[in-house]
Order: sequence, then C-alpha cells, then structure tokens
Amino acid sequence: MSGVADFYGSVITDAAAGSPAAAADVRAGDSLVRINGHIIEDVLDYRYYAYDARLLLELRRGGKIVFKRVRKRDGSELGLTFETYLMNGERSCANRCIFCFIDQLPRGMRSTLYYKDDDARLSFLQGNYITLTNMSEREIGRVIALRVSPLNVSVHTMNPELRAYMLGNPGGAGGVDVIRRLAAAGITLNCQIVLCRGVNDGAELDRTMRGLAELYPAVASVSVVPAGLTKYRGGLAKLEPYDRESARAEVERTEAFAQKCLTEYGSRIFFVADELYLKAGLGIPQDAAYEDYPQLENGVGMLRSLITEFGDALESETLRSTGAGFTAVTGLAAEKFVNELLSDAQSSGKYGTIKGRVLGAVNRFFGETVDVAGLVTGSDVIRTLRENLPVGERLLIPRNMLRHGGTMFLDDVTAEDVEREFGVAVRVVENDGADLLRAMLGH
Repeated sequence: MSGVADFYGSVITDAAAGSPAAAADVRAGDSLVRINGHIIEDVLDYRYYAYDARLLLELRRGGKIVFKRVRKRDGSELGLTFETYLMNGERSCANRCIFCFIDQLPRGMRSTLYYKDDDARLSFLQGNYITLTNMSEREIGRVIALRVSPLNVSVHTMNPELRAYMLGNPGGAGGVDVIRRLAAAGITLNCQIVLCRGVNDGAELDRTMRGLAELYPAVASVSVVPAGLTKYRGGLAKLEPYDRESARAEVERTEAFAQKCLTEYGSRIFFVADELYLKAGLGIPQDAAYEDYPQLENGVGMLRSLITEFGDALESETLRSTGAGFTAVTGLAAEKFVNELLSDAQSSGKYGTIKGRVLGAVNRFFGETVDVAGLVTGSDVIRTLRENLPVGERLLIPRNMLRHGGTMFLDDVTAEDVEREFGVAVRVVENDGADLLRAMLGH
C-alpha cells in the first residue's frame, strides 16, 4: 500500500441477517475502508476499531464512497465476513531454521504442509508461534498501539548472534531487542525454546532463561522443547537427537532454574515438554508443577493433564462398559501411560468387563526417532494394526493424529480409509482423560 488514496479496503462477502451491519445497509460486495476515520488494513484493525458502540463505516461501493452509521453494544460483533480471514495476505516465514520440521518433510505431500507462516496476527488469533524477523518498525508499533496481546514467540536463545544462526536469518539477532521492547510495552509473551543438542542448551540455555526471567511478568511462560528430527535431513544442519543422559541434564537444568523463579517471582515461568522427560527416562511431574498449564498446546503437561483427568473420571463416571473389544493406537512415547490408564480402569471393578489393548505405533514415515502421537501417520496406524491383528470391534485414535479437527492424517490417509481397511469403527478420542475413559467403555 503506497498511501491512503489507493487503499481500496477489504471486500465484504456477507453481512449476517439481523446483524448491526445489515441493519445499517452494509452489503456483500462493499469494501470496508475506514471505521471512525481509522484505515482498516486487516483483522487486527477491524477487531480493535469495531469494538465501540457507535461506528461510522466508510465503504467503497462500486466506484463510490458511502458512509454508514452503526449502533450496537460495546464489544458485540458487527456481523461482517470478508474474503479472507486476515482481510489481506498472510505473512510467510523468511527464516531457514536449522531445526525446521517443515524442511524435514518428504517430497510429495500435500502443498499446504510445506507452507510456513510467521504472522503476528495468527499468533494473537490462533496461538501460532512467530519469530518476529519479518515485522517492520511500523508493525511493531501497531502491535504495541493496538495492545495485540498475548503473542507466542519462538525465542530459542537470547544470544543475538546464535539466534541469527539458528533461524538462518541475520534479522534473527534483532528479535532479541524486539522481545525486550514488547515486554517493556506490557505485551504478554508466551515463549518457546526449541533445544538443539550442543547448540543452545547447557550454558546458552542458562543465559536464555536468565534473560527471559528478567522480563517477567510480560514473559508469562516459556516452554523448553527438544527439536523434532526426522529421517529426511539431507543437506540440513547436522543435529543429534537427545539421548537419556543429555536429555536428563537439560531437564534438571531447567527445573532447577524454574524452582528459583518460583521462589523469586511466584511462578516457575519455565516448563519442560513431556517429550524431554520421556527421553530422559524421568517421571512426569505432578499436577501442581504445571501451575495453570500455560503451555499445554505446546506439548507441555499433556500427559499429566490426561492422567489427572482420567483419574477424576474414574471417581465420577457412572457409565458401564459395553464389553466391545477395542485397540487404541498412540505414539510410542505415550504407550506406557495409556496402558497404565487402561489397567486402572480394568482393575477398578466399577465398569464391568473392559476388553482392550494399547499399541504404540513405530513411526516409519518420519523415522523411528519421532515417537509422539501427533506425528503418527495413517500409514503407520495401518501397518501397526496389520502386524497386530485382530483389531477388535473398535479402534481408538487420539484427536491430535488428525489435522485441524478433520479426519485426515498427515500423509493424506483418512480415518475412513482405516475403517474400510479393517472393517471397524474409528472412535476419535479428544485430548481429555474423561473422553478417553468413555471411549474405553464403548461410549
């Protein structure tokens, strides 16, 4: 956009019947240019400036500018739908991170899997993690002015030179100062550190944790997650997976610093991903160690949450087992834990006969070092079941194996494909212990 004069606004595709916008004669095909004199470039501007009860909308209708006054309750929706969710183009990633999972995908997968976003708007609206490397001074200022908070930020290290190397982008160094500026402006940041063995762990992790802790409470939480390494790393940086000893060292390092933060700030701030505990051969911490589970969507505390919810459900559930046999498939990392939950349900004696088993799927698609359920593909599920027939009357799979609430695995195999292959009903289990118990009971 070169200036106000050539800004044509975002095209409206629908003004919902009965909405304030429809009542003001806003129409599909109009383009929204301004609200109360403020140019509306994208969804952030729209949500911020459309909050008030009294609005003056400037619209482009055909070749003319028209104005419409709207009255509504503070914070209520205008009722407009636009051509795109963000109302303009999505910002893609400009980095070449040494640990990027997308760069480790095999060829021939659907094109959408190879797209890398790095958009502050999606961080705020959907929880995506961003690196801050493609934000201009104007965009940083707008985040601060519009109070776009919280943001999820991939930090990895507070060493500017090392961050530039890890992101494969010289601009990565400046992101350290941007993090400090956003924190100083009161923008809440939930951060992640993707640990690469021998790169940003050890003393560098100490330095990063100290730097981020100084920004508390703006830096509200930080997850420490091991880099996921597939077998498709040809031509990429040489990275070694964590073994038991090296993983344990980083868990102990992080937990020790988190305990200091708990004493000093009243929060641990730093939380270790489940995957790193499993690699270290350590038990999953108790419920209190995760506080209010601020990093649950980043794989931090998911197992403990599942175990806790399952235990609560065992105390309160009144349904009886249907007696139908089942197989539950999960990642190798979670197999032991889900088996223990099944055993608890069977031994409780409350629900009748529960006939089932749990299988951990070896990940041949991405490589056997990838052991989390969310990266198990449909082809790996099918292979695992073929090697362990019979399946039983039902197949249980966790929701996070499927993409975006649908029925498709990462490799384009669908849950329906699996059903046809084995002639069984697939029961998708939500990421919730109570739903897992109900699924085991046949409900």
